[in-house]
Amino acid sequence: MPIQDYAEIRDEVSKLCAGFPGEYWQKLERDGAYPAEFVAALTEAGYLSALIPEEFGGSGLPLSAAAAILEEIQRSGCNGGACHAQMYIMGAILRHGSDAQKQKYLPKIATGELRLQAFGVTEPSSGTDTTSLKTFARREGDHYVINGQKIWTSRAEYSDLMLLLARTTPKEQAAKKTDGLSVFILDMQEARNAGMTIRPIRTMMNHATTEVFFDNVKVPAENLLGEEGKGFRYILSGMNAERILIAAECVGDAKWFIRKASDYSKERIVFGRPIGQNQGVQFPIARAYSQMRAAELMVREAARLYEQGENCGEEANIAKMLAAEASWAAAEACVQTHGGFAFAEEYDVERKFRETRLYQVAPISTNLILSFISEHVLGMPRSY
Repeated sequence: MPIQDYAEIRDEVSKLCAGFPGEYWQKLERDGAYPAEFVAALTEAGYLSALIPEEFGGSGLPLSAAAAILEEIQRSGCNGGACHAQMYIMGAILRHGSDAQKQKYLPKIATGELRLQAFGVTEPSSGTDTTSLKTFARREGDHYVINGQKIWTSRAEYSDLMLLLARTTPKEQAAKKTDGLSVFILDMQEARNAGMTIRPIRTMMNHATTEVFFDNVKVPAENLLGEEGKGFRYILSGMNAERILIAAECVGDAKWFIRKASDYSKERIVFGRPIGQNQGVQFPIARAYSQMRAAELMVREAARLYEQGENCGEEANIAKMLAAEASWAAAEACVQTHGGFAFAEEYDVERKFRETRLYQVAPISTNLILSFISEHVLGMPRSY
């Protein structure tokens, strides 16, 4: 069954984004501020609750609709990184949350009363090696006591809830290294008052990322998501959705860069002719467009398989890699086309250039995707 294009949704998202032009994002960059107004507008319009079932106040849309929303945000020159986690970590609660947890959290997330933006997985000493994380949750009666540290926990300062992955069985006692990890729904306000501290990290783009410290933070046992010790599987099951949605954002970025570059190439006159008349300017833009189209098709294929409940690990990872490479190629072409003006804040090229570079590295690096393909698709020996 083919994936819908969601033209009406795209059109409405584009209209909403028009109210947040480059000047809005430029000021946020200068102030190092969070786009609270933009996120509120998306929430009020119902876009951030797209995946929440209608019975809990959401739209009940499939993943491909969420991908269309995020792609359009990026294509419009805005930045979905301020709120995209609410979409791609939603699946963990939808698939593994208890009825009580769904009733408690989903309606409030849908209305915006609660923000689910923080995802506590990565640690300074483990990085992508998730099974080596050290944050530990010890069961004590009707609660868990959590100690440890997370890093690159974006939006932690602006989230009411965090999905937190912690070890509940020492690694040396687990039957497999993927066992003994558990997921918790963490109430951020309660945790702040009970030993959790957050430290912002300044980065090359305005991404509101932090490191989070847990010092004997108590979490009610009822906040355990699913079964104790099976958290790695829960996180893993949501990673394909994450790959697909991030890939859609990269496709949107690529479309923004390509339009920006091609328009400028027709307007900029040098030596008595538009620079777009020169093949040296044309070809990088045309090649980036071709890369974007190929990535776009892979995103749709991955989303189709995901929605049918089929294994889409190969397609989701390839989509993410191709889309990140396409957006970076488009960014390079856009900078080169604009020349010195690309470095001027008012053109927004330098901002988007920095933002899209992230996706060569996160949420999974291109090298890890290549390792996955080598081992799990091509049957080569494990490299790590």
